[in-house]
Amino acid sequence: MPAVTAVLGAGSWGTTFAKILGDAALADGDAARSIRLWGRRAAVVEQINTAHRNEQYLPDIALPANITAYAEAAEALEGAELVVLAVPAQSLRGQLRQFKGLIAPGAVVVSLMKGLELGTDARMSEVISEELGLPAERIVVVSGPNLALEIAREEPTASVFACTDAATARWVAEACTPPYFRPYTNTDVTGVEIGGIVKNVIALAVGICEGRNFGDNTKASVITRGLAETTRLAMALGGHLETMAGLAGLGDLVATCSSALSRNHTAGRLLGHGLTVDEVTAKMTQTAEGIKSARAVHDLAQQRGVDMPITAAVVAVLQGKISVDQLGPLLLARELKSEGEK
Repeated sequence: MPAVTAVLGAGSWGTTFAKILGDAALADGDAARSIRLWGRRAAVVEQINTAHRNEQYLPDIALPANITAYAEAAEALEGAELVVLAVPAQSLRGQLRQFKGLIAPGAVVVSLMKGLELGTDARMSEVISEELGLPAERIVVVSGPNLALEIAREEPTASVFACTDAATARWVAEACTPPYFRPYTNTDVTGVEIGGIVKNVIALAVGICEGRNFGDNTKASVITRGLAETTRLAMALGGHLETMAGLAGLGDLVATCSSALSRNHTAGRLLGHGLTVDEVTAKMTQTAEGIKSARAVHDLAQQRGVDMPITAAVVAVLQGKISVDQLGPLLLARELKSEGEK
């Protein structure tokens, strides 16, 4: 087990993941295991250290006492064998350039981000590898139906930890096993990441449908065909079909498209109510990664010749090319064919 773990990012998911690590250590009887959480805001850091709370992101949730928060990344990272990244996807590359010289040689890095980088269409594991010079066997990605507040409430949840090296994935998973959180492992990093990325775009579509008062038939159709889009792109990039049927594919998609706790679902619903993208962004306190990543997903699909009509329709809405009223007919706009055809 890592003696010291640093979690960089004290938002809802970063703080929840620190809680998972802290509770797992206590469940193992390892109170000496150090969980360090870096946050940009001094008030959040102080509240975590004095009251064991992060009320802005996780209201009414008590954090374990073995979490210590830091305002300086260098202090959080000193000697950390496991480094968990929980920062906005589009700011990751810039943040890594600040962290690079602070991360211990030999550390394993975990990505909690679900996005594609604008301009490069790079997955988060690829950005980490490029900026930190890490081999793939030291990078683990985490995805699944991971609504942070539900996990923080200790409601039973499963997730996937993926790494090209199965032993590394298991090592990280073993450090993240409190009674309420069950990690599974696999080696399909590409499939796990693509599942976590595209589901945000599909959740925007479902949220828009809800905002326009479309019924459950519409939403179920979009979720199902959205999974088909996600699968086509993942497999075109080398992902595995079985990953899309698992927690990082279907599981994450259903949770994100169905829950009021989902930022992307919420953003889509606000768009469906007639708000502009700028108004939605201003109204929300946390990042809806689908708004940022949708164009990159669409670009990547076009490069690979993958047909993704739901994604294309969402991008058209975000770019102001069509209104939300015009979205409906485009969501299932493919030529007639057997459901099983690619």
